[in-house]
Amino acid sequence: MSTAPGKARSLLRFGRPPPITKRLPWNSRLKIPQPPVNIVTREFAPCRLEDHYFSTLQDDVMYMTYTHELGPRPPPRDIRLRYDPENPYSKYRYNPPVGGSQLGRKPPPPSSPENVTRLEALQIHIMAKDAIQSRSNLLSVVMALRALSGETEKGGGQHAVKGVEIVRGKKSVGGWIRPGVPAGAKVTLKGQSMYDFLGTFVEFVLPRLREFNGVVLPPPSANVKTPAAVSGVVSFGLPATAMGFFPQIEVNMDAYPKLYGFHLHFITNATGVGAQDRARALVSGFQIPFVRNQNL
Repeated sequence: MSTAPGKARSLLRFGRPPPITKRLPWNSRLKIPQPPVNIVTREFAPCRLEDHYFSTLQDDVMYMTYTHELGPRPPPRDIRLRYDPENPYSKYRYNPPVGGSQLGRKPPPPSSPENVTRLEALQIHIMAKDAIQSRSNLLSVVMALRALSGETEKGGGQHAVKGVEIVRGKKSVGGWIRPGVPAGAKVTLKGQSMYDFLGTFVEFVLPRLREFNGVVLPPPSANVKTPAAVSGVVSFGLPATAMGFFPQIEVNMDAYPKLYGFHLHFITNATGVGAQDRARALVSGFQIPFVRNQNL
């Protein structure tokens, strides 16, 4: 009776791992042991741009885009429906309002500290026309996106992380693209990986672009009520030379058979009339320049 506790005490010595009483189940797909719980990794280092937003940029954006309103807002105008909702024959049919959804006329939410414009996601999209003839040409695109973002499907235990996604055609366009044919790839960044990519893009790529003066703004006469103007998304494209300026690509450029141009989509929470201007004010706070073409 006295030898069993002593034997157990000798197995739990300092610096020695405890004995394995029950082994983890084996994941045949990943070829690794699978723990019984979902392990989710969080931020492992402070992010400079994220701290800059919450310490400085958030207050500046609220000051620049604040709109003071006296009293409560009037109720929205009732739009006449096409069918009588009390009629049992038309009660459950599709009943669009007359005049459309009025998306371009909806006012923005009231200005408050809770709904200050913030960056929710950043999407990198690459269109590869040569992938339509052979899908093997997408290998260079997928490799470049994985090197830039570091994202993999369900990476870090986050089941909402989709990693690099293949973009396929939805309809036939001009006979050169068909539904279901791979035409490019995209990756959506959120959280710390989004700010890390943005910091690399601003500090290493933009200063080395010689023919890039800034993101071209639309002319003052442009319509501000279009769906794109009220979406709160800032998008612009860069040539293939910009891809080679990223340190992840430049360190081993011979590994990529071909470099492609790419589009960046800054997705914000701004909605309503003037959402595009509020989104540009936020993006400009991350040292991304904007310029208006004088010829327009």
